[in-house]
Amino acid sequence: MSEIARLIPRLSATERLILDLLRERELFGLQLVDRADGALKRGTVYVTLGRMQDKGYVESRTEPLPPGAIGLPRRWYRPTEYGMRVHEAWAMAARTFAAQSQEIPTRAAYPPGPAPMTTT
Repeated sequence: MSEIARLIPRLSATERLILDLLRERELFGLQLVDRADGALKRGTVYVTLGRMQDKGYVESRTEPLPPGAIGLPRRWYRPTEYGMRVHEAWAMAARTFAAQSQEIPTRAAYPPGPAPMTTT
């Protein structure tokens, strides 16, 4: 891997979805699963959130349990400024790539055989 590639933060599709969902307000894990319409699973959301916390994309706080409550307290997640900058950079790159790919003729637009050479 090149030095430049190591400097570019990685952001999976699941991480992008989570940052999209957290953009409006902080949520806890099961709320993320519910709002993702099947794109996030209960078994992976917390693993992904932990990885995102390690990368500095999200931060969390634990909700205090009310007196007499049993069980584990909820952990609320919110994006960090860094996480939102990485998300926006990936979104901008995707928009740029999509716009440029609209300008490049696809192989299907040509008859069988080698694609014609274009000059720019």
